[in-house]
Amino acid sequence: MPKPSKTIINLAPVGMIPTKAMSEAVPITPAEIIDDVKWCVPLGVSMVHLHARDAAGAPTPDGDVFARIIGGIRETHPDLVVTVTTSGRTYSEFEERSAALRLEGDLKPDMASLTLSSVNFNRTASMRSPDMIMRLAEAMQSKGIKPELEVFDLGMVNYAHYLIKKGLLEPPYFFNIILGNIAAAQARLHHLGIIVSELPDDSFYCVAGIGDAQLDMNALGLIMGNGARVGLEDNIWYDQARTVPASNASLVERVAGVARSLEREVATAQDVRGYLDLPSR
Repeated sequence: MPKPSKTIINLAPVGMIPTKAMSEAVPITPAEIIDDVKWCVPLGVSMVHLHARDAAGAPTPDGDVFARIIGGIRETHPDLVVTVTTSGRTYSEFEERSAALRLEGDLKPDMASLTLSSVNFNRTASMRSPDMIMRLAEAMQSKGIKPELEVFDLGMVNYAHYLIKKGLLEPPYFFNIILGNIAAAQARLHHLGIIVSELPDDSFYCVAGIGDAQLDMNALGLIMGNGARVGLEDNIWYDQARTVPASNASLVERVAGVARSLEREVATAQDVRGYLDLPSR
């Protein structure tokens, strides 16, 4: 398993669920998302995992909205590794979910999320049939977009091995391991250890925790793995007592501080491009 000396900080600034009613710090508009990313890059972010919202604040797969966000980010940080979501929580058709994969030129994303099974959350489900997963993987492969492999449980890693046998995934592989969801692997060391033990050779991984588990799981990602996924998508509170609202900048600054305390240098975007064989920008 590759273990670069530098740690990756992957920012997930908004996701599908958080709203302004939950926290004023949640970036909703393209301008707000762009500004949050711009604030966070100097703090140590080398990758960003993007969701988009429509004018009413609801999740949208609209390629034009993603184009505005990506274009705004690349005006000041052209080398930042940009990932777009293909989530199936609120829209299910292939044409919708793959819309951002069809962006071209400077607006083309470097990576796109590929969650490797359906997932049940507290009150909703995010559906990903095997056919949909393979179609999305094929689309990414044809466009030269590297999958960001999202796993919530051990079986999803097994499905990654299946896609590798099918020739739909190419090394080096990049995994986000997301722990603490109610119906999947929990935010516990032995759950993470079992998942990591089954990752394919030539894999890099970041660790995320949902809600109160974010900081602990980020720390394990810094200690055991290649880094952490952090941001308001997964957790809107700074403290476990839920008395202090978080911002993306405060969460990034904290995890970067933990990395420094562990004597782990924080990776730049160009470092990550080298690790994952992504083209330079």
